[in-house]
Amino acid sequence: MGRTNPVEPGRSDGGPAPLLDRAELAVDVLPAAERLLGCTLEADTEEGPVAVRLVEVEAYRGADDPASHCYRGRTPRNAVMFGPAGHLYVYFVYGMHFCANVSCLVDGVAGAVLLRAGEVVSDPALARARRPTARRDVDLARGPARMASLLGLTRDDNGLDVTDPASRVRLRAEPALAPSSIRTGPRVGVAAAAELPWRYWVDGSPAVSPYRPGRVRDRRPST
Repeated sequence: MGRTNPVEPGRSDGGPAPLLDRAELAVDVLPAAERLLGCTLEADTEEGPVAVRLVEVEAYRGADDPASHCYRGRTPRNAVMFGPAGHLYVYFVYGMHFCANVSCLVDGVAGAVLLRAGEVVSDPALARARRPTARRDVDLARGPARMASLLGLTRDDNGLDVTDPASRVRLRAEPALAPSSIRTGPRVGVAAAAELPWRYWVDGSPAVSPYRPGRVRDRRPST
């Protein structure tokens, strides 16, 4: 697939925001989740560039987090979660959808942040063409599977470095949000460690997904 011109989210000087530095993600999953809010995730697709402003994320650790894919140790499937920071961990869920995470923590220690929802900041017509089943623009990237679909993320993107300017998928470091604009609460749809307030979202964003508690009988982790 040929490269297209990358999306250039606006800055006060008119230029694109810089890519997020890997060091900002090589930290514990909770501050990494907060830092990701408000940043722009952009992807080159066959139809053109698509980008979203991240408005909802969820943090997952490794051995001490029973809701994590890494809770029982390293496998070929979850290896990206063990670092280095700044890489996409893409997985298939329920035999239907792809979901995407960004790895964090130091190399060798498992942790990632699930990208739950975003607001489209690129060409809305292109976004609608890529997600024709969305009833409203606010639903284009509302939920992890919808966002992955909009950006064209598949298993082939597993391991991509989002801090690399040559990557098909890149993460731009918009200014950190004020703490007063960030809300936290339980993670969505997990049965284990459901009480942990490790879901972070931008207060007032209509693209934040609805909260659905997990069910005890569902043993599949969410990331």
